[in-house]
Amino acid sequence: MTQNRGILLKLGSVAFFMSMQAMIKAASGHIPPGEIVFFRSVFALPVIAAWLAYEGRLHSALRTTQLWGHISRGTVGGMAMGLNFTAVAYLTLPDITAILYASPIITVVLAAIILGEQVRAVRIGAVLAGLVGVLITMWPQLQGWGDGNDMRAFGAMLALTAACFIAVAKILVRKLVGVDPPSTVVIYASFTAIALSLLTLPFGWVWPTGPEFTLLLAAGLAGGVGQLMLTTAYTHAEASTIAPFDYSSMIFALAFGYLFFGDLPTAQTLLGAGIVISAGLVIIWREARLGKDRSKSRAAGSSGG
Repeated sequence: MTQNRGILLKLGSVAFFMSMQAMIKAASGHIPPGEIVFFRSVFALPVIAAWLAYEGRLHSALRTTQLWGHISRGTVGGMAMGLNFTAVAYLTLPDITAILYASPIITVVLAAIILGEQVRAVRIGAVLAGLVGVLITMWPQLQGWGDGNDMRAFGAMLALTAACFIAVAKILVRKLVGVDPPSTVVIYASFTAIALSLLTLPFGWVWPTGPEFTLLLAAGLAGGVGQLMLTTAYTHAEASTIAPFDYSSMIFALAFGYLFFGDLPTAQTLLGAGIVISAGLVIIWREARLGKDRSKSRAAGSSGG
């Protein structure tokens, strides 16, 4: 029963994060990315803080000896968020979701380079297959350079860059959760994202209309609730059990993309996403076999939203 609860919480978190992404896409035509990052983080923070206060963990969540580590992680995560929110204006939800699936693949490469983790044949093969899948997904967008679809190509490159920043953030999180709990990582990431987004204030912030403000408020609340569900999910089930449900985000991306934006995925998007998902599942399976506990780092969440 506890494991099933963990799976349901994980699925719920994915649904909330994807609904947040859809609302941000709807608002992104007029609101600049830095401003969206600000509102998303500001409106999520009270939800997270209230939950921690309810559980009596707010004071302990703010206590850390790794302040600069949290600032570094929050800065990288804030950059990933800004890149993601910029890219989503130019891409369909299925396309950007498929490209962001590259982040676990890139994380394996960075873990080998930065953390010195041994990566053997199975994970190397999964990484190579995953990169092929990402290329297949991006190829239709990249072909847009010079034929009037430059912004789609630009969006695809931004999404891939966001995936790289998310991967770096995950590496930094792995270092931090060895010292601090996931709740500390999450709350400092929110503070840092708010501070970072304010630096963009002189560069074209606008006053949101009523509907736009409602979208931003709802997106922030959805992000906060999604983060709570994600963190709680990993207290009910093993990481290897619920991590594969990350990929249910494609189902929500397809549904929300069609219902709210009339977007239909191309065959190449589905093929590329299928390859990347398969590669990601192999990596999760292999890390579970090797006894690598990713529960704390995954509970701290990704940084793309």
